[in-house]
Amino acid sequence: MTLQWQHVIVHSADPVALGQWWAEALDWVVVHSSEEEFTIRAEPDRLPGLEFIRLDEAKKAKSRLHLDFVPDDQDAEVARLEALGAKRVDIGQGDQSWIVMADPEGNEFCVLGRRGQQTAP
Repeated sequence: MTLQWQHVIVHSADPVALGQWWAEALDWVVVHSSEEEFTIRAEPDRLPGLEFIRLDEAKKAKSRLHLDFVPDDQDAEVARLEALGAKRVDIGQGDQSWIVMADPEGNEFCVLGRRGQQTAP
């Protein structure tokens, strides 16, 4: 049996707004949009993607799954994401080389150091 990874599912109070935010943050394309779900991918036919699905329940705790990103320039990327509405967050990570951030709905993600200089947390 062969499995193909299709999406990472993100529950969201407003899947369209959050999906649009991530599409802009990642420079990805929208492949599906409705009031209940919103899907983006790096390219229209490239998997995996991110699928935002409406869930009318607020986030209650630290995310059990998060995404790590490796930028060319960590400081510039963090500043760009903050300008889009992301916030730096403290989840108890201490003093690390990566920066923990949260999207507009509070989902954590990490911006690692430059490519080739960092291992994932």
